[in-house]
Amino acid sequence: MPNILVIGFDPHTIPGFDPQPVAAAIEQGSKAFAELGLAEDLFLIDFAELGGAAEAKLVERLQQRQYDAVVVGGGIRKGPGLLELFQVVVNLVHWHQPEAAIAFNDNAGDSPDWVLKALEQRRNR
Repeated sequence: MPNILVIGFDPHTIPGFDPQPVAAAIEQGSKAFAELGLAEDLFLIDFAELGGAAEAKLVERLQQRQYDAVVVGGGIRKGPGLLELFQVVVNLVHWHQPEAAIAFNDNAGDSPDWVLKALEQRRNR
């Protein structure tokens, strides 16, 4: 069973943000991972911990097991002022999981589709 790490924001920690749509999409994605026989490991960043604390926790998670693919969520890529965080996350994944395929999603619900594409790309390299 392939191991998948999904990195994103905990929607309940973002100030002034309605977490329900994102929380529902995360749940939808988790169900789809299970249906596809993919072992999903969620790493949700607390928005209040941006910077050193979040990065240290991510490194710890990346060192715990080998992942076949790592998803970097859309909130990390698309949010205003988050380009530096996106760069840090991608580099940490690259350095600590060099064999993992890296996937990006449009939303939390379509993560499994993008993981399948990334795994296929890895097989065909």
